[in-house]
Amino acid sequence: MLTITRRDFIGTGVRASVALATTDLLASAKVAGVKFKVGVTDWNLGQEGKIESIALAKKLGFDGVQISIGKGTDKLPLSDPLLQNAYLDEMKRVGLKVESLCLEILHRNCLKSDPLGQRWVADSIPIAKAMGVRVVLLPFFNKCALTSGAEMDRVGDILKGVAPAAEKAGVILGIEDTISARDNVRIVERTKSPAVLTYYDVGNSAHGGFDVVEEIRWLGGERICEVHLKDNPHYLGEGKIDFKQVVDALADVGFAGWAQLETDCPTGVEADMRRNLNFIRGLIAARNAA
Repeated sequence: MLTITRRDFIGTGVRASVALATTDLLASAKVAGVKFKVGVTDWNLGQEGKIESIALAKKLGFDGVQISIGKGTDKLPLSDPLLQNAYLDEMKRVGLKVESLCLEILHRNCLKSDPLGQRWVADSIPIAKAMGVRVVLLPFFNKCALTSGAEMDRVGDILKGVAPAAEKAGVILGIEDTISARDNVRIVERTKSPAVLTYYDVGNSAHGGFDVVEEIRWLGGERICEVHLKDNPHYLGEGKIDFKQVVDALADVGFAGWAQLETDCPTGVEADMRRNLNFIRGLIAARNAA
């Protein structure tokens, strides 16, 4: 940040004019407002794969909800048109949007090593399109975590093969993992597709020792499709992550997607989710007031 002191106005007329012009510029500058909306994951609502998550998210004051596709054997549960229509009807009835889907079956069939993983990613795309959903979250954790450059490159090559279908459907495949922002971009760039982006989880990244504010600013708003906000097992604002800086960084880079709360609820879903949501809403209001 540029700081102007009284000394800056002492000197030649030119120097004083430059200083005054700079002062006017700073005075007229406006802080970018928050563009993202706040949703919640159905599993943290205790409603994984249940239509009831939509009404509960609405009751608690969220803008939307992220829902689970489900774990199937021959097919993904949410590939059933009747179930899709049931969700769509509930979204219309309640007046709340399902913005993203989680392909949680990738916890079982790892995309980096299991041929079924690629099939499930391909099968998730028409589901998202049918439901009018923009983002499908692809998780890489535990036994399915990415631990080497070779695994990252393999995932990039796999997604490169699936990405054209996602592009055609208008669906974004978001990779969420425990690696750095720069390694995520390595994968994304290998796919050579705008349909593959980073799904940034501030809790996972902070736990991995990464500077989440620096990473968000480095990624920029265009390379992040969606965000998870959490600092488990803590309530937001009571752990190590500075969420004011996180909100400021997301606003500064123009992130206009969704931030989903993936927060633990140690004392009860409704009370704890309201507590965390109110905290984030307060930070957003303070930022926008600036």
